Amino acid sequence: MPRTDNFQKFVKQKKAGTVKEEVRQQKKKEKKEKAAAIEAHFERKRAERAQRQPLTSSGIGKTARPNKYPKSEAEQPVARTGKPNKYPKKITAETDVKSSTGRVSTEQMPLNKYIAHGGLCSRRDAAQLVKDGKVTVNGTVVTEPGTKISENDVVKVGAKKVTPSNNLVYILLNKPKDFITTSEDPQGRKTVLDLVRTATDERVYPVGRLDRNTSGVLLLTNDGELAQKLSHPSHEVKKVYEVKLDRALTKSDMDTIASGITLEDGFVAPDVIAYADAKDKSVIGVEIHSGRNRIVRRMFEHLKYDVKGLDRVMFAGLTKKDVQRGRWRFLKDKEIRLLKFMNQSFVKAKD
Repeated sequence: MPRTDNFQKFVKQKKAGTVKEEVRQQKKKEKKEKAAAIEAHFERKRAERAQRQPLTSSGIGKTARPNKYPKSEAEQPVARTGKPNKYPKKITAETDVKSSTGRVSTEQMPLNKYIAHGGLCSRRDAAQLVKDGKVTVNGTVVTEPGTKISENDVVKVGAKKVTPSNNLVYILLNKPKDFITTSEDPQGRKTVLDLVRTATDERVYPVGRLDRNTSGVLLLTNDGELAQKLSHPSHEVKKVYEVKLDRALTKSDMDTIASGITLEDGFVAPDVIAYADAKDKSVIGVEIHSGRNRIVRRMFEHLKYDVKGLDRVMFAGLTKKDVQRGRWRFLKDKEIRLLKFMNQSFVKAKD
């Protein structure tokens, strides 16, 4: 059944699963911080002990006994912060290493991931490019997306050389009308990249699409892995839209949409639908996770309504709060973490 509560409450509401995930991540963070504090305390104690080690308990004359069976240099464990690692992690040529700055090693990286980190497209689209025979490695066409690539390999998509980015960038844009959601436009129309051109030197691209006449929250990034996750249907990423119709939506039509309707490409039903303003029933709030093309417009057009305005007010938990139309901001670290862990337990349960 449709809901009739105020749209502001509708927008702000969070699903129980999302809240639970945030709490879980916060507890995990606090646990790590506590462990780090304890480790730092013992590091200081060990350092103090090491300074006193050459002396006996009386403090006179004797030095520490040398190790009778010293280990060779190759057998020495790897040190992290001064503490020898008893069980060092073995790093092979195929390990994908990320530092705390977000930099990614490209040693032995799968080809589709290599292309995605080059900022050309998502990993999913990159895999399709490879399968279509449009990618060469060292001058040879490769059709297997999982082919391992090293930093010394020359990868080209068509005639364009791919250079992976080491700096991951996440930008939230409040898209205005009359800008198309694409990297380039042969017709010379304005694109969303024109709005964020001064944000970074990295090549970023939009996650998903918004129609030319649709405004609102749009994420741009060069993180191909995250872009693929947010675009994949299995993660059921939530979007909330404010829809302005040419006339008031009747209760019977709202019930019809809430129950689901069958369009030319299949059945669709919103997760939630509500009047955004109790005094103006031509303004509707819709929450939906389907990523099909122009799906919100088509739902209302199917019932003979003309959509005068469509604004995405939320995408994957991100809102345009404090971001004016046509402006952008970088995502905060907390927002990035939530995006990367979003719906993770749900997807695992389905698998």
